[in-house]
Amino acid sequence: MPTDLDAKTCQWTNQTEALAAFGEFTGQTQSAKHIKPLHWYVACRLVIEGGFNPNDIVPRPPFRVQARSGKAPLLHYAPELALGGERTVLGGLKTKNVDVVVTREGIGPVLAVSCKGVTGAFRNLTNRMEETIGECTNLHITYPALVLGYLVLLRANRLVEAPLEDAKLVADVLDAAAEGTRTLAANDIAIEVGGEPVKSIIRFHNALRELVGRRGIREDVSRYEAIGFGLVEMEGPNRSGLFSSYPGEDSPLLLSGFFDTLYARYDERFVVSAPDLSAVTRRLEWDPASPGLQVDGLDFVPRTAEE
Repeated sequence: MPTDLDAKTCQWTNQTEALAAFGEFTGQTQSAKHIKPLHWYVACRLVIEGGFNPNDIVPRPPFRVQARSGKAPLLHYAPELALGGERTVLGGLKTKNVDVVVTREGIGPVLAVSCKGVTGAFRNLTNRMEETIGECTNLHITYPALVLGYLVLLRANRLVEAPLEDAKLVADVLDAAAEGTRTLAANDIAIEVGGEPVKSIIRFHNALRELVGRRGIREDVSRYEAIGFGLVEMEGPNRSGLFSSYPGEDSPLLLSGFFDTLYARYDERFVVSAPDLSAVTRRLEWDPASPGLQVDGLDFVPRTAEE
């Protein structure tokens, strides 16, 4: 897990650590500390797997590029260069602070990811759709070529059957109330006793399906290029891992395909369709011997040059 959740600068974070930070956080969500590690994970992955220069990313990831004539660049781990914050992007209706943004010199923002974390109140999920659609539309009006991703995590709070006459259960509830511990309300339950998501989460997933899949810059500006949707287990042997049975394998919102879709849309628009700019826009391939590829807990495949 990131060493310091109070840090304002981007830290090396993998998916496992980002999910654990979201699932285990017990403070106030207004602090955004439950979701900041997900920002850092996205930023770091865009460098190691995506081949984007860390200088072009906000928040700036803790890496440094060593360019070499005639050879693949070396990537170094450089936490002293890391920065935090969000980038303010000019929208068609208003400016917007976006969680992770890649900007190319002379071109502007080319790829961005908005991260959301929902810990409860799942019956209100559909109320978020207006905000979700508005953000996408706002940014695409000014930058129709922008490759925009939406990454959302929800806590897989489970409804567990237990007899009310169980004395230990009653005692635990009373102890929790005495300590001021927040207990789950019915509105916070994500997974039914049988293991199926509650209807509000299914409706939210289905609504997001209608907002994804934008391929060309002339297509609907209210659609995202990629959306990733994940439920984080809150108990059991897979605690802080992804809930495996939803969404299903046929869903376009699976986290496993999120980054590949972003890279594909980026290459189509800024490299293949603009060969005269490819020297600037082409994604980097790292020397396999790069020290920066030896970071602890790397759980995705780096983008490397052929030996």
